[in-house]
Amino acid sequence: MKNKKPIQPDYNLRLFIAGASPNSLRAISNMRSFCEEYLKGRYHLEIIDVYQQPQIATKDQVIALPLLIKSSPLPLKRLIGDMSDKARVMKGLDLDITINVE
Repeated sequence: MKNKKPIQPDYNLRLFIAGASPNSLRAISNMRSFCEEYLKGRYHLEIIDVYQQPQIATKDQVIALPLLIKSSPLPLKRLIGDMSDKARVMKGLDLDITINVE
């Protein structure tokens, strides 16, 4: 009998940014790296520039930038900042993975 791995959920993430500001670029880079390292093949990351798509930012009640919204798996979570603190991102995404802090 084969041991089945537990089914791991797919993550739907939206990263709201403000144009090409240094904080926005850092948040994009940090989230792409994080997702490839910890969620490879199990995520969809949508980058939304509030200057180009203000209606989406209004609908999702964006009040600070950069902002990451995890819509699935539930519960919905919001993280503000450049996503450089991996442990904080892990906790915000409800991931239970031990990481080495550099």
